[in-house]
Amino acid sequence: MNITEIAKNANASALVLAHLSTDLKNQALSLMADALEEHCAAILVENEKDLVFAKKEGVANALIARLDLNEEKVRGMAKGIRSVVALPDPVGQVNSIMEMDKDLVVERVTCPIGVIGAIFESRPDAVPQISSLCLKSGNAVILKGGTEAQNSNKIIVKLLVQAIGKVPGVPASAVQMIETRSEVADMLKEDKYIHLVVPRGSNAFVKYIQENTRIPVLGHSEGVCHGYIDKFADRDKALRVCLDSKLQYPAACNAMETLLVHKDISEKILPDLVAKFREKQVELVGCVKTCQVVPEVAPVSESDWDTEYNDLKLSIKIVDGFSEAVKFINKHGSGHTDVILTEDRERAEQFLNEVSSSSVMCNASTRFADGFRYGLGAEIGISTNRTHARGPVGLEGLVIYKYKLRGNGQIASDYSGANAREFTHKSLK
Repeated sequence: MNITEIAKNANASALVLAHLSTDLKNQALSLMADALEEHCAAILVENEKDLVFAKKEGVANALIARLDLNEEKVRGMAKGIRSVVALPDPVGQVNSIMEMDKDLVVERVTCPIGVIGAIFESRPDAVPQISSLCLKSGNAVILKGGTEAQNSNKIIVKLLVQAIGKVPGVPASAVQMIETRSEVADMLKEDKYIHLVVPRGSNAFVKYIQENTRIPVLGHSEGVCHGYIDKFADRDKALRVCLDSKLQYPAACNAMETLLVHKDISEKILPDLVAKFREKQVELVGCVKTCQVVPEVAPVSESDWDTEYNDLKLSIKIVDGFSEAVKFINKHGSGHTDVILTEDRERAEQFLNEVSSSSVMCNASTRFADGFRYGLGAEIGISTNRTHARGPVGLEGLVIYKYKLRGNGQIASDYSGANAREFTHKSLK
């Protein structure tokens, strides 16, 4: 089957999914979760093949960390799907009702986008996340994972499709997968049948997608996330949050890559913080002032400020004040996630308002920027776009809306000219 046929099938499925009942969608999702748990051992066998291949090919450690599955992660996949089941159906929600005139009423109602093309690297757990969100929101999806995860992705998609097929009325082609790079290039041309592309991967990868399709693209090109320790920070709290932001999962896009420290607190906190990072084998680079306070830190290069490491490396900069920190983040950040450590409430609110990222935080780890942790059930990706969906994109980001107008024989001519009728434009509950 070629890409055009796959896209056509997906589009046909999307037309059915758009008006499926919540109950049918939830039945399919529950069976999908059950299938992953029941076939955990088989998934891990295929995942081991991918790990052997990835290591042989010299795949980066950060990607291998994302690729590696275990029983807990598979159970987590199933849990993620069930959390989507528990969420309200985002389709068919009435946003507003307006009486234009007597017996002429327009409603704005949520509806699915249509067909989603989801392209991602290395992470097999993205398959059930994306598939479950798309199904619940009434969208069909065409998945393309990285070559290094092809065996894991194949078996997971196979299990999900089999589960979907057990529910009468739910089209099994709601979830499809392609495997080769040439198919990706062909998919990006299918703007007639595919309505949104969601890429998850490196900066270069996402830019390639954006530059090679006419289909709207939703995603983030990189996660250059910052922590800023203000002069009013609680020392112990700052240590705890900064260590977690970097170390809890260094390969994640919401891991901290640059740490800014106010000059008035730098000598009190940096020596201990650097010591703890070095204990965990974190490579540290810093500005001239940082190197003076903590000589074991290596000099930073200018390009480091704009680099997403996805690994055990951290850049450190001492700033003169709050304003410098905010300006630095807005200049060098990727609009993903940034956090301030401070006990000054006014300063915290100013940071949350002035930093232009999709997630801004106070006294909490950047690792909380996640669809599941935000209560979205899961996420199809994290968007730094300034469009209808931003930050972790869950169900609400996968629906758009349509206008439903109900009349009683009215015509536009009645509302124009010398004796035109007036619109009432009365908002209704």
